[in-house]
Amino acid sequence: MRVMGEPFSCLILIPSGLVIQGASLIPASVKIPWRGSLFSGGHFRQRASQRHRVRTPGAISPRFSLGGFGVSLDSVVVRDTAATSLVLAGAYSLVRCFDSLAEKGLIEQKLSRKLVHILSGLMFMTSWPLFSSSTEARFFASVVPLANMLRLLFYGLSLAKDESLVKSVTREGKPEELLRGPLYYVLVLMCSALFFWRKSPVGVVSLTMMCAGDGVADIMGRRFGTQKLPYNEQKSWVGSISMFLFGSLSSLGMLFYFHSLGYFPLNWQNTASNVALISLIATIVESLPIAKAIDDNISVPLISMLLAMLLFEHQPH
Repeated sequence: MRVMGEPFSCLILIPSGLVIQGASLIPASVKIPWRGSLFSGGHFRQRASQRHRVRTPGAISPRFSLGGFGVSLDSVVVRDTAATSLVLAGAYSLVRCFDSLAEKGLIEQKLSRKLVHILSGLMFMTSWPLFSSSTEARFFASVVPLANMLRLLFYGLSLAKDESLVKSVTREGKPEELLRGPLYYVLVLMCSALFFWRKSPVGVVSLTMMCAGDGVADIMGRRFGTQKLPYNEQKSWVGSISMFLFGSLSSLGMLFYFHSLGYFPLNWQNTASNVALISLIATIVESLPIAKAIDDNISVPLISMLLAMLLFEHQPH
């Protein structure tokens, strides 16, 4: 088709929203009211390019492709910042909740401390999907244990006093205890997030064994552990068996959680045997009379981490 002696191509919008290109589809009876060179091919393309001109990068936020969609970098930062704030608030609320229950005499102080030990790490792990898929997301998540680490250092060095914090996470109520077990605990949380994140079962298993396995072992051992181990009177058969069972089941549960969300593939037959072996050896290490030399919050996750690296890194999917 020619308009004013020049080639012309137009866009026709039909009711369904479909765009059809090509002047040959215009019926001959349709009269085009446009006149002059305003809609000549060259001028039309120039006007269209002006209307759809992309602003310079300085005028808009950087964008990248995420799952086939253009995503603003600002939205990723906002999401990770919001997730960090939410998890920080949740961690603080958890400790305050159990502190309040212990102060009111509804639960024992030792039980409160161990419940915080169990739930803090597990809740931290389950929050990881809240963060974006960017490579920086793990650093945002690590802010949570980092903030707690700085808090423990601040009060553990007696730069200020916080009696409720000391009572909630220490055995004997001494501020310097904050610089041992509790500090090691948050360091393991931070290292697992930074080095393994949600892309590897290694960090998931090692954290779960430290939180659920070791935590439940202490609770069950104190309440029902009348039969002590022959090589360590501080540990009991009930506590060790509980650690093995709860450590294994909790690890499988957390692995299923991340696997179901698509973070890593797993061969479940091999995974079950690997987790059982890791839990057994971690239980044996926890039962050894070495608590004065090395804290359980170091020995249990460390041996679990090493074994998981050996077993899961070579597991066929």
